[in-house]
Amino acid sequence: MPYITTSDGTELYYTDQGEGLPVVFSHGWPLSSDAWRKEVKLVADAGYRAIAHDRRGHGRSQQTYHGNDIDTYARDLRDLVEALDLRDVVVVGHSTGGGEVVRYAARYAGGRVRKVFTAGAIPPVMLRSEQNPEGTPIEVFDDIRAGVLSDMSQYWKDLAVPFFGYNREGAAVSQGAIDDFWRQGMLAGLVAAYDCVKAFSETDQTDDLRALDVPIFLAHGSDDQIVPIDAAARKAAEIVSQGTLKVYEGAPHGISGAYQEQLDQDLLAFIAE
Repeated sequence: MPYITTSDGTELYYTDQGEGLPVVFSHGWPLSSDAWRKEVKLVADAGYRAIAHDRRGHGRSQQTYHGNDIDTYARDLRDLVEALDLRDVVVVGHSTGGGEVVRYAARYAGGRVRKVFTAGAIPPVMLRSEQNPEGTPIEVFDDIRAGVLSDMSQYWKDLAVPFFGYNREGAAVSQGAIDDFWRQGMLAGLVAAYDCVKAFSETDQTDDLRALDVPIFLAHGSDDQIVPIDAAARKAAEIVSQGTLKVYEGAPHGISGAYQEQLDQDLLAFIAE
């Protein structure tokens, strides 16, 4: 399996498919590059080079005690892009991965990124505060940490339900998607899974959004129960200078079903523009 070693000595697994202009995918918490398997194939089939990595502490990458934060994730992405000598890159991020690619493009890309595409992304900041009344209360994130720490295996099974919107009336529930969410979650180290809650909830990326000097496509489901749209994509769209916001009516946080089909079409169109 292919790995690169980051600047702090951490081994990161990645998959690399196809040829052409590079498209680099960053996954959400607590998943792995497998969450992008369909998009990797579609993008490669469309004539591009599709690359997806497992974030440190997740999937097949090295489990680390330190560095489970957005800035380190972004620097890891920089190390991957530079190790493969990728240029004119489109970076794609879901959820926490959206925060990762925004931080990377804003601070560490060094002119290598031409476009950014996010789905259900965490910027500008999830946590509720006086400055961010639309955010999520800290107690919700404390409950997430407690669930991860007390019984991680059961927590992933429970979390998959709202993640994919399966708790909504009329939802077409896929047990396979729930099982795969659990499988990927169980590959994450406990430290990384726990620490990442603070990373994705408390990191303020307002300045990152302001610093972006390339086009960004902000995709978000209107029924996202994990990263509510009003504190995320709607605010991000008002901050970035070259942003396109698309709201997928009724879509959840997890990328699946009809939402995935439309999102994939929009991704390919955005890459080709």
